[in-house]
Amino acid sequence: MSASGGTKAIVAALVANVAIAVAKFVAFLFSGSSSMLAESVHSLADSGNQGLLLLGGKKAKREATPEHPFGYGRERYIYAFLVSIVLFSVGGMFAIYEGYEKINHPHAIEDWYWPIGVLVFAIIAETFSFRTAIKESNVLRGRRSWKEFVRHAKAPELPVVLLEDLGALVGLILALGGVGLALLTGNGLWDGIGTLCIGVLLILIALVLAAETKSLLLGEAAGTEDVEKIKASIVDGTTVTRIIHMRTLHLGPEELLVAAKVAVQHDNTAAQVADAINAAEERIRTAVPIARVIYLEPDIYSEEAAAAGTNPAKSPGGPGPEAAH
Repeated sequence: MSASGGTKAIVAALVANVAIAVAKFVAFLFSGSSSMLAESVHSLADSGNQGLLLLGGKKAKREATPEHPFGYGRERYIYAFLVSIVLFSVGGMFAIYEGYEKINHPHAIEDWYWPIGVLVFAIIAETFSFRTAIKESNVLRGRRSWKEFVRHAKAPELPVVLLEDLGALVGLILALGGVGLALLTGNGLWDGIGTLCIGVLLILIALVLAAETKSLLLGEAAGTEDVEKIKASIVDGTTVTRIIHMRTLHLGPEELLVAAKVAVQHDNTAAQVADAINAAEERIRTAVPIARVIYLEPDIYSEEAAAAGTNPAKSPGGPGPEAAH
C-alpha cells in the first residue's frame, strides 16, 4: 500500500485496538459491566477492520490479468465497505443488544477500579492512534475541511481509521459516563444506557462509512484540480485544438482512467495526429501521475453538432462552456 493509503495510521490503530480489547475484556470479567463488554467487542471489531484494510491494500497490488485488465485497485474500496458492515453488525448491533439486556436486567458494577482504570488507559491509547491518523491525513488533506476530506478522499483507509478512532474516543467517554453514573447511583441501569448509546454511535459511523465507500465502488471521477490539469495538458493549440468531451474514472485510489474525444485539424496527416496524441498522453501523465490508463480519440469538431445538443459542456466531464465558443 502506498503512503497515501495511511499504512502507519492503520498499524497504529491495530496495535492500540488489540491492547485495548484485551484490557476491556479483562475489566468486564472482573466488573460485569456491560459497557466494558460492548467496548471490548467494539475494539475487537476495530482490530479486525484494520486487518481488512491491510489485506485490501495487499490484494490491490496484484498485477492486471486478462480477466481483470484494469487491475485490482478497487479491492481497497471493497474491503473498506466490509469494514462498515463489520462495524454495523459486530460493533453497533451487539452493543445495542447488550445495552437492551442490561437495561431490562440491571445489576451493580463490581470492582469499579477495573473498568475505570481500563477506560483511562484506553482513552490514552486511542488518543495516540487518533493523533497518528490526523498527522497522516494532514499530509493529504491540504486546505480542505475534515468533512470535505472524508467525503472526497479517493484512498478510503485514512477516512475509515479517522472515523473509527473518533467513534472509539466518543464511545469510551460514553462508557466512562455510564460506568461513572452506575457507580455514583448504585444503579446498573446507567451502564446499560451507556452501552446503548455506544451502539447507536457505532451504527451512525458505519452508515457514514458505507455511504462514502459505496460512492467509491460505483466509480468516482477525478477531483476538480486533476480534471483541470488534464484538460490543460490535452490541448496543444496546434494539432489538438479542443476537447469535445472527456470522462475520468478512478480504477483505484492511485490509478485514474482518462478517456476523451479531441478535436484535430481537418487537414492534419495521420502521422501528425498520432504524434500529437502521444505528446498529449505524455503531458497528462506528467501533470497527473496517477493517470495511467489514457484513451484519446481524434475527431473533427462540428459547430452544428454542438448546436444540435451534443455540446460536451452539457455533459458530465465536459471541458466547460467556453469549449463550445
